[in-house]
Amino acid sequence: MIPASFEYEVATSAQHALALLAEHGEDAKLLAGGHSLLPMMKVRLAQPAVLIDIARVPELSGIRVDGDEIVIGATTRHADLASSEVLAAEVPILAYAAAQVGDPQIRHRGTIGGSVAHADPSADLPMTLLALGATIEITGPAGTRAVGVDDFFTGPFESVLQPDEILSAIRVPRHRDDKAGAGQTWGYQKFVRRANDWAIVGVAACDGRVALASMGGTPLRAHATEDALRSGASIQEAAQLAAVGTSPGADFHADADFREHLARVLTRRALEGRTG
Repeated sequence: MIPASFEYEVATSAQHALALLAEHGEDAKLLAGGHSLLPMMKVRLAQPAVLIDIARVPELSGIRVDGDEIVIGATTRHADLASSEVLAAEVPILAYAAAQVGDPQIRHRGTIGGSVAHADPSADLPMTLLALGATIEITGPAGTRAVGVDDFFTGPFESVLQPDEILSAIRVPRHRDDKAGAGQTWGYQKFVRRANDWAIVGVAACDGRVALASMGGTPLRAHATEDALRSGASIQEAAQLAAVGTSPGADFHADADFREHLARVLTRRALEGRTG
């Protein structure tokens, strides 16, 4: 289908984008890579009157080290995350997860900020950032605020991000990937029908934090598994608790029971440090 007609504005800075949002109100939507918004516009699930393109705003892109954190601009593309030497050394699970997003076309246009703001409970990067304990930076009329990723997602395709705000950056704790044993312990698992599909169930595990995709209305922490690991349980024992507190849905891909089974199996594999 063809989207409804809309006006198009190009923001030259974050403040310019905020001014355009204030001018056009809730009729406006931000556009970066467009791989979340444009498909919704084509089927008329979204009909913004104005698109504000922030893809060319310099301060909203890039990857840099800031003390004990890696700061990633919201418009940084998935392909740049996947090929980043900084992420490969400091946060390897994030580089790996970015390489699993969609296909090459999507990875070269889609952005990390767009994925997080879209808040799809089955997406790769929201789940991975939850496992990493990331912080989301949000810029609005009153300045910049920081929201822990555990508090960012509020429901399916919903978050604390307000219509007059911009998701400006993501901060991730540094963990050097030292093969001698001092780096992150991580694993990543995603069960899909095809390589570029959304996860039927996904699991990201990093340094004792375990996050699940497609097991509820938001990306979820497997708290029972985490608690069991801290109490000295084996990986096998802790993984059996992965579905506790979740609420997976049922569709033509899988029913709730099968998703719970997948969560247990994939959590064990992720905790063993496996990728796939």
